Amino acid sequence: MIFADKLIQLRKKNGWSQEDLANQLNVSRQTVSKWEGAQSIPDLNRILQLSELFGVSTDTLLKDDLSLEDGVSPVAGGTGDSHLRTVSMEEANAFLDARKSAAGKIALGVWLCIISPILLLGLGGAQDVGAVSLTEQQAGGIGLCVLLLLVGAAVALFVLCGMRLKPFDYLQSEPFETAYGVTGMVREKQTRSQNRHTLSVTVGVVLCVLSSIPLFLAMILTENELYQVFSVCLLLLVAACGVFFLVKDGMIWGSYSTLLEEDDYARDKKSVKERNERILGIYWLAVTAIYLAVSFGLGKWDRTWIVWPVAGVGCAILAAILSGVRKKET
Repeated sequence: MIFADKLIQLRKKNGWSQEDLANQLNVSRQTVSKWEGAQSIPDLNRILQLSELFGVSTDTLLKDDLSLEDGVSPVAGGTGDSHLRTVSMEEANAFLDARKSAAGKIALGVWLCIISPILLLGLGGAQDVGAVSLTEQQAGGIGLCVLLLLVGAAVALFVLCGMRLKPFDYLQSEPFETAYGVTGMVREKQTRSQNRHTLSVTVGVVLCVLSSIPLFLAMILTENELYQVFSVCLLLLVAACGVFFLVKDGMIWGSYSTLLEEDDYARDKKSVKERNERILGIYWLAVTAIYLAVSFGLGKWDRTWIVWPVAGVGCAILAAILSGVRKKET
């Protein structure tokens, strides 16, 4: 049980409101509210006051693995590495809030990138069969303009979110220790979001798997090229929605792992992870350059989209290879 929960339980057990407790401690009600919301923790003097006021030991108040019924406990806190940077409760909450806010924007940016060629594909297919009164150059020009606008908007979102998250970069690349109460607070939030995480991952994966069904149905039921082009557009739209769920929830869930230094954010994996991310970043830059070069060179924008699913498979293979190398190194 974390400090915030213990404080709520003790206050209610004595029949006090937040205002009552605040008056006895000579602090504001908002301060007590922040303590109970795990947004901050009292200083040492306030802890001593609370200990005397409720008749419990400071160890009982501060130690996460002690309930209010437990006795004395060893001193809590930290990893013992005094040279490490300490993440305070306020900084941890600021990081979680920033990641949660950025998650939706970055997921939207990825969604925009995936759907960006839809109009280009649709107009190209419609122009080929004479369904729209546009020349090939007009259809391609309109589609390209929309594609570039959507990608530009996505890049703007990525840059904006990256700048806001920049102050917290060290959490993913350097070892650190957390102030008292941070680990308990993060673990509590992680537990509460477990069901949402499971649902989001399930929906995202199912949408990605089902996205190819329209294309297969069009190939089976008709030879009409326009229908097949539209099925590709629908494939991209459904896949984009699935990826949106995966990216958004993945960022939020990853913020918990970052503060807990678990999974890919464990201390012994941070340096390797940073190197792998640079390699994958170079990979996707190369893929983008190849896509643009081939598309502009051939002028077949309605065909070159195949680069992206192939690149996705290649990325998975590269990530698996890097993971294998990491295991050998550790």
